[in-house]
Amino acid sequence: MNVMGIIFANIYDSSLGGLTNKRTMASLPFAGRYRQIDFALSNMANFGIRRIGIISQHNYRSLMNHIGSGEEWDLELQEGGLEFLTPYSLGEKLNFRGKLDALNSVLDYLDQDVSEDYVVLADPSVLYNMDMQTVLESHIASGKDVTIVAKAGVANGTKQLDMAIKLSDSGSIADMAVDYVAPEGYLASMGLFVIARDLLVHHIRESVARNLYHLERDFLLRSYQEGVLSVNVFQFSGVTLFTESTQEYYNANMAVLDSSVREDLFRSNHTIYTKVRDQVPSYYGENCRIENCVLADGCILSGTARNSVLFRHVTVGEGTTIDDCLIMNDTVIGENCELKYVILDKDVSIRPGTRLIGTPASPVILERGETV
Repeated sequence: MNVMGIIFANIYDSSLGGLTNKRTMASLPFAGRYRQIDFALSNMANFGIRRIGIISQHNYRSLMNHIGSGEEWDLELQEGGLEFLTPYSLGEKLNFRGKLDALNSVLDYLDQDVSEDYVVLADPSVLYNMDMQTVLESHIASGKDVTIVAKAGVANGTKQLDMAIKLSDSGSIADMAVDYVAPEGYLASMGLFVIARDLLVHHIRESVARNLYHLERDFLLRSYQEGVLSVNVFQFSGVTLFTESTQEYYNANMAVLDSSVREDLFRSNHTIYTKVRDQVPSYYGENCRIENCVLADGCILSGTARNSVLFRHVTVGEGTTIDDCLIMNDTVIGENCELKYVILDKDVSIRPGTRLIGTPASPVILERGETV
């Protein structure tokens, strides 16, 4: 399998507020026990990709701790296998001006004398479980220069899409736009691209030399409009969750309460792997009540939780009610509290009797280690 992978770890960090002050977007906890990068890594590993570079500008300590040696994904953290491509190791600047700038900073990694013919570029802010073999087959069969993986049903006239594509009745591209609030009928790019490695390296050099750094706008859209790049669009039909903002991140976690979403994301024949952290089973107190929740292990539950996602080792005091909340690892919620539409980051402490009420469109967020 002559394919290598690149994952951009810091995309949308700035739009996720306090949740990414001390971590990358890729290392955000998800669905009780996972991190967002688990999906991109697992999709690549299940496809047989063994050479993967993770580009991370800053705050990558949590990400490196999570991935460890890479053994959970059957990858080896070493040169020629799984590699962290960081400014520290490369001697590069900290602030990339776009994905092309990020790729230019790791050009030596891309341009090594290796056997990979194709590169898969992935954005871990979009979560899905995909058989990438079908994507590569579509790319090769199309004979096009690049394949963009896209999703229908996302464009709604309010969400700004990184790249929006409209197809004609014959399946050819009728319109392509970047950073566009597209109406219904457009496809939304999933931030997943397949391209020949030599072609990508060539376009990186040509673009950066002309002060062009935006992958979607300055390379894909510009080159397509100039007629020098042919584009294949692969439509993905499975569950796709976008987490490009705090609101979308909250909604994506709440979506896993739906059994059909869980069954599509976490299929037994196409595993999403994560770092193993064995804990004791969760303890359910005599007066606790749990309804429609996703719970990790190690929790101590004495109150009521409804329509919520609780990560590992969360404590819920007696008399406390939690509704529509996202509670991360090692958080302690005291007795007789009321929480609704709240995101609690790791190691948060909620004093007894506290009342926190947000809204579905604007959940209350407490950053890691805070006490209220």
